[in-house]
Formats: sequence, structure tokens, C-alpha cells
Amino acid sequence: MKKIDKLVLGSFWGPFFLTLGVVIFIFLMRLLMFYIEEFVSKDLDMATFGRLLFYFALLTIPTALPLAVLLSSLMTFGNLGEFFELTALKSAGISLTRAMRPLLIVATGISAFSFWFNNSVAPWANLKGYSLLYDIKTAKATLNLKEGIFYSDLPGYNIKVDHKVKAAKGSTTGDLLKGLVIYKHPSSGLESGNREIILADSGRMYTDKDRTYLVFQLFNGNDYQEYSDNNVSYASNGTSVQGAQFMRNGFKDYRLIISLESFGIKRTDENQFEYHEYMKDLKQLSALTDSLRKDYKNTSLGVASSSRQYYNYQFKADAALKEKKVKDGKWVDSLLKKQAIASPDLAQAALSQAQNILSYSVSNVTYLTEKEKNVWRYQLESHHKFTQAVSVFVMFLIGASMGAIIKKGGFGLPVLIAIVFFIFLYVLTIAGDKYAKDGLLWVPIGAWLANIVLFPIGLVLMQRARHDSRLFDKDVYLIALERFKKKWTTFRQRSIAS
Repeated sequence: MKKIDKLVLGSFWGPFFLTLGVVIFIFLMRLLMFYIEEFVSKDLDMATFGRLLFYFALLTIPTALPLAVLLSSLMTFGNLGEFFELTALKSAGISLTRAMRPLLIVATGISAFSFWFNNSVAPWANLKGYSLLYDIKTAKATLNLKEGIFYSDLPGYNIKVDHKVKAAKGSTTGDLLKGLVIYKHPSSGLESGNREIILADSGRMYTDKDRTYLVFQLFNGNDYQEYSDNNVSYASNGTSVQGAQFMRNGFKDYRLIISLESFGIKRTDENQFEYHEYMKDLKQLSALTDSLRKDYKNTSLGVASSSRQYYNYQFKADAALKEKKVKDGKWVDSLLKKQAIASPDLAQAALSQAQNILSYSVSNVTYLTEKEKNVWRYQLESHHKFTQAVSVFVMFLIGASMGAIIKKGGFGLPVLIAIVFFIFLYVLTIAGDKYAKDGLLWVPIGAWLANIVLFPIGLVLMQRARHDSRLFDKDVYLIALERFKKKWTTFRQRSIAS
């Protein structure tokens, strides 16, 4: 490896890893802000939260790679130009393309890595990450009693506390609760009524070491219970009345133990999420796309054949028409013109039949459109395995060329330009995906729209950089403006003189 290659690569890797880490951090913060309500009060342990962040950090890598390559290549050649190292290289007979060669090889390697990552790692991370996120979203919130409000998230219990006194720091017995009312419902649910009521002057609430059971330690109260009586008595009017027994138990110290099994995160079967296109690699996507196409074709043929039952033909033709042999062509219209409507019932039947045909057609068109959209979705994801890899190379062309043109390093102007181009890439990708999923664009065009637009821009900027274009120099535009003003003044003077 020559010194020029070491110089360029040494300037590249620092901004690359820094930008990659910053972009991953930003996307993770976006995830936390989007799902903040799902995480709050779920009492997640650090291991579960760490796994979730790890999976989604992996998912952001394919999106972060183009921006990291764009910014780092722009800063690399911007710094070389700012300190006149590019000028020194060109004066020594080393062309810009030769100086870019090591980064060109690196960008090609990162593109290959991006394709492998999208095809092998991303489906696994999507499956693990989104299944864990679903389990967190469906988990119940932790127990949080509020003063004067009934808490009903514990299965089989309704609990109200009049006043809460915070426990001392480091205490293991929990807060002191005053004025406790606990309604305990039978296993049959709320519809069976409140059969057991516990009233206590005070108490404490805490969990065991394994956090599997909730313990209410109650002081100075009563437990009121109602039991159904199988004996039947009769009222004065002769109607039967079901008997009941009431029991009251007083206590000074009573422990009510409730299982917290329903508050834990229950892991669902990951196979339930594998149907999504994001969970598939390229081979699986190709097989599923072929299956969906065949299913769509077979469904279309089935709709065509089953629609015949909705059509009835009733003709009242004269004797001459009966003897006439009907040839292929617009014979239905000719026969309909010769028939006469016998009664209003026939017209009403025809109208009803036409409405049935319309309803059948509309529902089947919607059904077939949804099936076709499924094909487009899987096709789109197959193309994205390649488009995200190619966008890394496209961003390198733009970043290296722009850095050589503007000759500015650091985190000022290069960051602004990189963000603009990345937003342009992101918006074009989102728009292409939307149009492709809606059938407004051919799927390959929609998937490759961003690269189709930005790749020519990269080539143009590369050509400008090779010829030392002063594309972003203010003096160039000021001189051009002055020349235009002089030409315009000369033109006006000649017009007035003539």
C-alpha cells in the first residue's frame, strides 16, 4: 500500500465510524420517542431493554451506511482540498481518480457488506426485534395505585387507597397505604358481583424477591364474604328466593398474596411474525413472489369462471329469428333489440341482476387488487436488498466529488451538504416505495428511483471534480452576473439607438 492510499484511508475511517455511530444513535432515539408510551411503567429489566436496542441498532445499519460513506468521503476530500494536499497531488501528476482509488475499493466492499447484511442479518434482526417489541407493547403496566381511584388491572381484584405515605429510602416493606378497599371477584368475572370485600385501616404493598407475587399486608380490618345457599325459600307471594349466607372475619394482621404472572412479558411464538416480507431473505422472497403470482393468476381465472352464474339470457324471438343461424359477433345486442319486455317484473328482475353483478365485480376487483399488492410488496423488498447496497456506492461518488469541489473539511458545510443529499435519497426512496405499492409505478422503477436520479448526479459531479470545477465559488457567479449585466446594458443601448 502506497503512502497516498494510507493518507486517504486514514482520513476516511475516523469520520466514517463516528458518523455511523451518531446515525445509529439518532435512529434509536427516534425509536424511543415513538414508543415511549409503551416503555413507560412496564418495569423492563435492563437485559430485555438492551436486547431491544441491540436488535434495532442492527436494523439501522443499512440505512446509516450510505450517510456514513457520504459524509466521511466528503470530509476526507474536503480536508485534502482545504489544506492543498489535492493540489500537491495533482502537481505531482497524480489524478483525482487515482487518489480516489482506495476509497473506491472500500466503498465497493461496504456495498457488498450491505447486501450481505440486508440478506442475512436484517431478516433475523427484524424478526427478533419486532417480536420483542410486540411482547413489550402487549405486556401490562406495573402496579401503580393512585389515591382515591379504583385500580382494576389486577385480574379478579379492584383496589382503592385513600392515602399513600412514601416509605423511607431503602425500605423493603413498601409504602404505607391508608383506607384500603379491596373487591375480590370470583373466577367467573365481574358479572357475578362483589362476593368478597376487604376493608382495612392501613397496610403495606410489596413484591417478593423474584417479583412473581404481590403481597398486601393489611392491618385492623374486616373481610366480608357472601356465600350462595343451595336451600330455596318461598316468599309470601309464592315465588322462590335463592338463599345466601354472609360472613365477617375481623383481623389485626392479614396477608393477601396475588400472583403477578399476568404482568410479565410473555414471549409469543416468533413463527407468527415470519409471514412479513421484512423477515425474509432473497431466496425466500423469490419463492414467495412466485407463489403469490400463481395464486393471483388462479384466483383471476376462478373469478372469471364463477361470474357466469350471475348472467341470465331470456329472449323472445319471432319464428324467422329462431330459424336463423346466429354467427359470432355482436349477436347479443341484436337479439335484445328484438325482444319485448313482457312485464314490469322482468325489468325489476333485470335491474336486481345487474346490481348483483356490479356488487360481485367490485368486491372481486378489490380482492384481486389486494392480492396483486402483496406481490408488489414482496417484489419491492427483493429489490431493496440490492438498492440499499448500490446507494452506498452512489453516495460515495457524490461525497468524494463534492469534497474535491468545495475543498472544505470539518463538520460545517460538509455536514449540511451530506444531510441534504441523504434527505433527498430518503424522500425518493419513500416516494418510490409508495408509488410501487400502489401500482402507480412499475416495481423495479419505484425501488430504484432514488439511485436512478442520484447516480447521474454523482457522475456529473465526478466529471466536474476531475476538471477542477469552481462550482461553489462565489466569485464565479459574481463575475458571471457582472458579465450578464454588461451584455444587457449594451443590448439596451443598441435597442435605444436603433
